[in-house]
Amino acid sequence: MLSVEEAEALLDKVSFLDLGFAKPDLEREERTGFPEVIYCSGKPDKYLAEIFKNLYETNGEVLGTRATLEQYEVVKAVLEDAQYDEVSGIIKIEKPGKKRIGKIAICSAGTADIPVAEEAALTAEFFGANVVRHYDIGVSGLSRVLSKIDDIRSANCVVAIAGMEGALASVLGGLVSVPVIAVPTSVGYGANFNGVAPLLSMINSCANGVAVVNIDNGYGAGYMAVQINRLAE
Repeated sequence: MLSVEEAEALLDKVSFLDLGFAKPDLEREERTGFPEVIYCSGKPDKYLAEIFKNLYETNGEVLGTRATLEQYEVVKAVLEDAQYDEVSGIIKIEKPGKKRIGKIAICSAGTADIPVAEEAALTAEFFGANVVRHYDIGVSGLSRVLSKIDDIRSANCVVAIAGMEGALASVLGGLVSVPVIAVPTSVGYGANFNGVAPLLSMINSCANGVAVVNIDNGYGAGYMAVQINRLAE
């Protein structure tokens, strides 16, 4: 139980760096267990580089999502150890020798869903989870899912990533005993409605234990999967 004085001291404490154009949260890891992550899309180059630099100096590592190759070059000019994954659009610098725990299974219905799947996988690995990847195991060929089911069942959490009608999440939800995080993607033809169709399918899944994040939100799924994985371990 905090005293009134202690509570006031916490509220008065400045936990961010005021850059004018941005206010990097320097104590987010202390509060939540995870450092602040940078959403790169749309940020001007000068601002992006400064935010990366300050968060790296604070945390000793940094992760940015939805980055272009051009943005990576901007970041690398100020942080030479920065790495870029073109598939997921992630920029990162990780602490050396990072320990990873548990197991998260990242599953994609199709090859076209892999960019979102890799965003989830690299996020989970950055935050300290072991990840296994099972890609292109959509329900149009159930033997593909079943051929990997033993490995999927051994995970603490499953991330099911699918466009089209989004059926993979329901199928996996009926086959495993752990939480399934469903990620609808914008992959599909016209009636997919840029991911709205699989989003509605996943929300209305009759399989128990399926929770849904936003369309194409691999980062959000990877983050939540790590929280579940930590609790399991």
